[in-house]
Amino acid sequence: MTDPYQNQPGFGGPQYGPPGTGPDLNKQPDAPGQQYPSDPYNQQPPQQYGQPQYGQPQYGQPQYGQPDPYGQQPGGYPPAPYPGGGYNPNDPEAPYGRDPFGVPFSDKQKLTAGLLQIFLGGFGIGRFYTGHTGIAIAQIAVTWLTCGIGGIWPLIDGIMMLTGKVPDSLGRPLRD
Repeated sequence: MTDPYQNQPGFGGPQYGPPGTGPDLNKQPDAPGQQYPSDPYNQQPPQQYGQPQYGQPQYGQPQYGQPDPYGQQPGGYPPAPYPGGGYNPNDPEAPYGRDPFGVPFSDKQKLTAGLLQIFLGGFGIGRFYTGHTGIAIAQIAVTWLTCGIGGIWPLIDGIMMLTGKVPDSLGRPLRD
């Protein structure tokens, strides 16, 4: 028995299977561009890298003076996206942009709502600003009925508004 992993004299590589089967690695094509002699399917050798042939797609930057296949102006940049908080006239459902999850931002601001709630939270002003009328009235009632001790609730609520944890009355996150 022969070892298939050793090169045998007279053979181009290890022998797998019965003798006489497999590719003959010692033979080369007769001339460039011709078929391989042992190719039963008449396949051409693989095309070399270089300039693309006619009809093949070209990748990369378009050359000067050539139209861009993607519809952009040559040498120009696509329009910048509207980052969270910028006015976007192209998206009527989200004129102030969208958050990373695609939820449209509110027309109310975090800083305004948070500062109103911290400084005037005993009167529910921050919650009136975001559209939560019921919570604003409850904060007024708790603050006045507890003689000001319940004012800790509007203070904590204002800090949560500043961190972005409180949405507006429609469930949209407050914008920066």
